[in-house]
Amino acid sequence: MQYSREVDEMVCVKKGPNHGPAPIPEEGKWVQAKEIKDINGLTHGVGWCAPQQGACKLTLNVKDGVIREALVETLGCSGMTHSAAMAAEILPGKTILEALNTDLVCDAINTAMRELFLQIVYGRTQSAFSENGLVIGAGLEDLGKGLRSQIGTMYSTEAKGVRYLEMAEGYVTRLALDKENEVIGYEFVKLGVMMDLIAKGTSADEALKKCTGTYGRFSEGVTFINPRKQ
Repeated sequence: MQYSREVDEMVCVKKGPNHGPAPIPEEGKWVQAKEIKDINGLTHGVGWCAPQQGACKLTLNVKDGVIREALVETLGCSGMTHSAAMAAEILPGKTILEALNTDLVCDAINTAMRELFLQIVYGRTQSAFSENGLVIGAGLEDLGKGLRSQIGTMYSTEAKGVRYLEMAEGYVTRLALDKENEVIGYEFVKLGVMMDLIAKGTSADEALKKCTGTYGRFSEGVTFINPRKQ
């Protein structure tokens, strides 16, 4: 290490109290994080690409500074799904510092990694006050039964009104309208659960019937429309 002549000729003044970094909450403990290996936590964050045409919701489970589990969910640009596949292979096994400085293929995923890094190193995690944190595999709980992302997709025009296409419950197949042509309920199919049933040998027709449900005052509808066709 090189010092300038001015610094080299200065009188040495003793450093006063050094209390270290402020402790952050991590998995039920207060930790003075000084190195990457001191970081633990599970958290979620959202990132977006430069033209803001797509977004990524990223979930990471970090133990001893290393990413042990990653859930990558993307929305918007079709290329992001392939980027997510690559990022999901890249992330586990890297320290959060390595991951922050790794090209995760897509702008939105890189931005999500940056936002998560800040949350994790500041102790703003979902598991901050959970003793021993969350087990590896906790990220899958975000997907629920059928292991499928919960998506809300709605489309509307001034001329023709709203169309519900996808809800947390599933793929919307019909909208129920009252006599004023206002939406009062919808019918949906739980696609993830349906595919699980089919994979276990249930016939497609029976699986579809078992996984079809309704929400709201669907049964009171005067008119029923297919939101994708009508």
